[in-house]
Amino acid sequence: MAHLQLADGVLNYQLDGPEHAPVLVLSNSLGTDLHMWDAQVAAWSAHFRVLRYDTRGHGGSLVTEGPYSIEQLGGDVLALLDALNIEQAHFCGLSMGGLIGQWLGIHAGERLKRLVVCNTAAKIGSPDTWNPRIEMVLQDGAAAMRGLRDASIERWFTPAFASIQPAQVTRITDMLAATSPQGYAANCGAVRDADFRDRLGEIKVPLLVISGSADAVTPPSGGLFIQEQVAGAEYAEFQAAHLSNVEVGEPFSRRVIDFLLAR
Repeated sequence: MAHLQLADGVLNYQLDGPEHAPVLVLSNSLGTDLHMWDAQVAAWSAHFRVLRYDTRGHGGSLVTEGPYSIEQLGGDVLALLDALNIEQAHFCGLSMGGLIGQWLGIHAGERLKRLVVCNTAAKIGSPDTWNPRIEMVLQDGAAAMRGLRDASIERWFTPAFASIQPAQVTRITDMLAATSPQGYAANCGAVRDADFRDRLGEIKVPLLVISGSADAVTPPSGGLFIQEQVAGAEYAEFQAAHLSNVEVGEPFSRRVIDFLLAR
């Protein structure tokens, strides 16, 4: 693990793979950390210099006063690229990470080679969904995070996967329970306020959108909307719930590799 010193704290990151390979940045979902990508690292680091980081408010990264914005979180990515002297990189983000990817595609497309957004939408939920959750987490703290962990199992994974892979489910959902309540609530604010529905056409970099057919958090309709709005965008759908990279594993990893290595 390594740390980048930002003006208001540190950003935790990890690099894997050949030093001079093309860089692939991975951005975690709300309530997880960079280890949500563990199943992909071996396959992807055979082709890329894999740069994972904990989004502000998560894992070993800084927790600052919220609410955050997707612009702020995208700025953290650009600061990380600048600090590591990375002029261009591929980017893959899931859920909230997919929102960050959309922001980068719209506002900093020149820094991207190819973009993958997974289990996400141009607009995720509404204030009626997010505000009560923010209030609960700020009021009840760690107890609320434990409650969210238990509730997340059915949102993040299909019942079939949860029943046959309980250790995997526990490993991922424990990340949510360990997340800072302040950081989680601040990121909920960022997701609540993000809306790229009218700006997706500004994304000009090659784009792959991945959805899970059993994803109730960000259904395939949201992924298809992104694909329809971005010229030349590709679309893939797997039998999975919200964390399709964990649930599907190797097929997910291979589809992303094929896209990123395409000529």
